[in-house]
Amino acid sequence: MATTTAAERRVEAKQAFDAYIAECPSRKLLDRLSDKWVTLLLNALSGGPLRYSDLARIIAGVSQKMLTQTLRGLERDGLVTRTVTPSVPVRVDYELTPLGESLLPLMAAIKSWAETNIGDVEAARERYDATPSSV
Repeated sequence: MATTTAAERRVEAKQAFDAYIAECPSRKLLDRLSDKWVTLLLNALSGGPLRYSDLARIIAGVSQKMLTQTLRGLERDGLVTRTVTPSVPVRVDYELTPLGESLLPLMAAIKSWAETNIGDVEAARERYDATPSSV
Protein backbone atom coordinates (compact mmCIF):
# COMPACT_ATOMS: atom_id res chain seq x y z
CA MET A 1 0.00 0.00 0.00
CA ALA A 2 1.40 3.36 -1.04
CA THR A 3 1.66 6.06 1.57
CA THR A 4 0.76 9.65 0.84
CA THR A 5 2.45 12.75 2.08
CA ALA A 6 0.66 15.41 4.08
CA ALA A 7 0.76 17.70 1.04
CA GLU A 8 -0.86 15.01 -1.14
CA ARG A 9 -3.56 14.45 1.46
CA ARG A 10 -4.30 18.20 1.56
CA VAL A 11 -4.63 18.27 -2.24
CA GLU A 12 -6.97 15.24 -2.15
CA ALA A 13 -9.07 16.81 0.60
CA LYS A 14 -9.36 20.07 -1.33
CA GLN A 15 -10.42 18.22 -4.47
CA ALA A 16 -12.99 16.25 -2.48
CA PHE A 17 -15.10 19.41 -2.15
CA ASP A 18 -14.57 21.08 -5.51
CA ALA A 19 -17.95 22.05 -6.97
CA TYR A 20 -16.49 21.83 -10.47
CA ILE A 21 -16.15 18.07 -10.00
CA ALA A 22 -19.38 16.34 -11.04
CA GLU A 23 -19.54 14.04 -8.01
CA CYS A 24 -18.85 16.75 -5.44
CA PRO A 25 -21.52 16.79 -2.70
CA SER A 26 -21.33 20.58 -2.59
CA ARG A 27 -23.27 20.62 -5.88
CA LYS A 28 -26.39 19.42 -4.07
CA LEU A 29 -25.98 22.21 -1.57
CA LEU A 30 -25.51 24.76 -4.36
CA ASP A 31 -28.64 23.39 -6.01
CA ARG A 32 -30.63 23.92 -2.81
CA LEU A 33 -29.23 27.40 -2.18
CA SER A 34 -30.00 28.55 -5.71
CA ASP A 35 -33.70 27.80 -5.29
CA LYS A 36 -35.88 30.93 -5.20
CA TRP A 37 -37.95 29.63 -2.28
CA VAL A 38 -34.79 29.07 -0.21
CA THR A 39 -33.62 32.62 -0.85
CA LEU A 40 -37.01 34.03 0.12
CA LEU A 41 -37.41 31.78 3.19
CA LEU A 42 -33.97 32.56 4.58
CA ASN A 43 -34.58 36.28 4.10
CA ALA A 44 -38.02 36.01 5.71
CA LEU A 45 -36.54 34.24 8.74
CA SER A 46 -33.82 36.86 9.15
CA GLY A 47 -35.97 38.78 11.63
CA GLY A 48 -36.42 35.83 13.97
CA PRO A 49 -38.66 32.79 14.36
CA LEU A 50 -41.87 32.58 12.36
CA ARG A 51 -44.80 30.21 12.22
CA TYR A 52 -45.63 28.26 9.08
CA SER A 53 -48.70 30.43 8.41
CA ASP A 54 -46.60 33.59 8.76
CA LEU A 55 -44.12 32.29 6.20
CA ALA A 56 -46.93 31.33 3.82
CA ARG A 57 -48.38 34.85 4.14
CA ILE A 58 -45.02 36.63 3.69
CA ILE A 59 -43.92 34.62 0.66
CA ALA A 60 -46.69 35.19 -1.85
CA GLY A 61 -47.17 32.47 -4.43
CA VAL A 62 -45.48 29.60 -2.61
CA SER A 63 -47.66 26.49 -2.50
CA GLN A 64 -48.17 24.56 0.72
CA LYS A 65 -46.27 21.63 -0.82
CA MET A 66 -43.26 23.76 -1.85
CA LEU A 67 -43.14 25.57 1.47
CA THR A 68 -43.18 22.29 3.38
CA GLN A 69 -40.58 20.65 1.10
CA THR A 70 -38.28 23.66 1.26
CA LEU A 71 -38.51 23.95 5.05
CA ARG A 72 -37.80 20.22 5.44
CA GLY A 73 -34.78 20.49 3.15
CA LEU A 74 -33.43 23.49 5.04
CA GLU A 75 -33.96 21.67 8.33
CA ARG A 76 -32.17 18.58 6.98
CA ASP A 77 -29.22 20.75 5.86
CA GLY A 78 -28.97 22.32 9.31
CA LEU A 79 -29.97 25.81 8.18
CA VAL A 80 -33.36 25.97 9.94
CA THR A 81 -34.73 24.51 13.16
CA ARG A 82 -38.32 23.47 13.69
CA THR A 83 -39.70 23.85 17.21
CA VAL A 84 -43.03 22.28 18.17
CA THR A 85 -44.76 23.77 21.18
CA PRO A 86 -47.49 21.52 22.58
CA SER A 87 -50.63 23.63 22.81
CA VAL A 88 -54.08 23.72 21.31
CA PRO A 89 -53.60 24.09 18.43
CA VAL A 90 -50.00 22.89 18.24
CA ARG A 91 -47.58 25.74 17.56
CA VAL A 92 -44.68 25.17 15.13
CA ASP A 93 -41.98 27.78 14.76
CA TYR A 94 -39.12 27.91 12.26
CA GLU A 95 -35.87 29.69 13.01
CA LEU A 96 -32.46 30.06 11.42
CA THR A 97 -29.59 28.13 12.95
CA PRO A 98 -26.19 29.82 13.28
CA LEU A 99 -25.24 28.08 10.01
CA GLY A 100 -28.37 29.52 8.36
CA GLU A 101 -27.62 32.96 9.78
CA SER A 102 -24.17 32.82 8.21
CA LEU A 103 -25.89 32.80 4.79
CA LEU A 104 -27.96 35.93 5.45
CA PRO A 105 -25.53 38.50 4.03
CA LEU A 106 -25.29 36.53 0.78
CA MET A 107 -29.02 35.86 0.47
CA ALA A 108 -29.94 39.44 1.35
CA ALA A 109 -27.48 40.69 -1.27
CA ILE A 110 -28.92 38.38 -3.94
CA LYS A 111 -32.49 39.46 -3.11
CA SER A 112 -31.50 43.13 -3.13
CA TRP A 113 -29.56 42.77 -6.39
CA ALA A 114 -32.56 41.12 -8.06
CA GLU A 115 -34.94 43.84 -6.86
CA THR A 116 -32.54 46.62 -7.93
CA ASN A 117 -31.64 45.22 -11.34
CA ILE A 118 -34.85 43.58 -12.56
CA GLY A 119 -35.60 46.54 -14.84
CA ASP A 120 -32.26 46.17 -16.63
CA VAL A 121 -32.70 42.39 -16.87
CA GLU A 122 -36.19 42.75 -18.34
CA ALA A 123 -34.91 45.28 -20.89
CA ALA A 124 -32.10 42.90 -21.88
CA ARG A 125 -34.63 40.08 -22.26
CA GLU A 126 -36.80 42.22 -24.52
CA ARG A 127 -33.80 43.15 -26.69
CA TYR A 128 -32.74 39.50 -26.91
CA ASP A 129 -36.25 38.30 -27.73
CA ALA A 130 -36.61 40.98 -30.43
CA THR A 131 -33.39 39.91 -32.16
CA PRO A 132 -33.78 37.21 -34.81
CA SER A 133 -32.18 33.96 -33.73
CA SER A 134 -28.89 33.13 -35.42
CA VAL A 135 -29.62 29.39 -35.22
